[in-house]
Amino acid sequence: MNIITPSLLSIALLGLLLMPLHTEAGVFSFFSDLFSTNVQAEEVQQLNSQNMALLQATLSPSQMSSTTKEEATIVDGTSLLPEIQKPADTKTVSEDQISLYVVHKGDTLPAIAKMFGVSSNTIRWGNDIKGNTISEGQTLVILPISGIQHRVKSGDTLQSITRLYKGDLEEVLQYNNLTKNAKLAVGDIIVVPDGEVIPVSFGGSVISKPAPLYPVYEGYYMRPLIGGIKTQGLHDRYAVDISAALNTNILASASGQVQIARTGWNGGYGNYIIIKHGNGTQTVYGHLNSILVSAGDYVEQGQVIGKMGKTGRVKGPTGIHLHFEIRGAKNPF
Repeated sequence: MNIITPSLLSIALLGLLLMPLHTEAGVFSFFSDLFSTNVQAEEVQQLNSQNMALLQATLSPSQMSSTTKEEATIVDGTSLLPEIQKPADTKTVSEDQISLYVVHKGDTLPAIAKMFGVSSNTIRWGNDIKGNTISEGQTLVILPISGIQHRVKSGDTLQSITRLYKGDLEEVLQYNNLTKNAKLAVGDIIVVPDGEVIPVSFGGSVISKPAPLYPVYEGYYMRPLIGGIKTQGLHDRYAVDISAALNTNILASASGQVQIARTGWNGGYGNYIIIKHGNGTQTVYGHLNSILVSAGDYVEQGQVIGKMGKTGRVKGPTGIHLHFEIRGAKNPF
């Protein structure tokens, strides 16, 4: 501790008088430091365990941010998990597009479904998932399922609801995660994939929804196979069915990159391919017997990408046909 005595103070003042003027600032600084040091020392002596301020933990940016919000979601009625926030590089699916999503650590089916604005069953149905099991790194196909939502009324059964909208019972069961003997409660919501709204007669006139309008790209798409017979016209807003012999070559309708090339049930598509084109649209090729391209491949218009088949949900005595969609534009075929 520094102690200032009278003799020390006298010597310091004498030195100040004898020094040149330009050194005054330094001297005053010396005296300031000297007295400051003594004041600090006295303050330290007065501090003890009773008056010392407690140390505080440094807040992380996420804790300090006023915009950070974490909500809890009940999963299966037992577990609490944080609501999964949408990654910055993920775009919300539109009703015209079929999208891919790579599962992140901590993702749950309900959170992913909420992110894309679809039901959990949409994801289960399009990826052949049983229960709620998904794994980190898994690539999910997000199908914007077209269909009918029906609110159960007294006397309704799964069979009667399916017949009402011209659906397929097996698809209804799979999509809604139900069994044939499931008991329905009044007010339950049942989705009929690819269900059709029955036109309503009003005053002698039939009321129907107007056809949606899509961009027209004249000459952009070529017929996806040579020959064949169109067995079903435009349905599900995007698709036509074209029948031909088993293993007939399926051609890329336009140049682009293969987004999806999958085998299996796949929500009724069976073995199918999706190609993304430069104009932002997608073409879909369903029920193939075999697939000759892989996801990520770039294909030219007219290139053989697969063979005609009858995988997935098919109708008719043989079921051999191509389900061909153009999503995001008018289907000219």
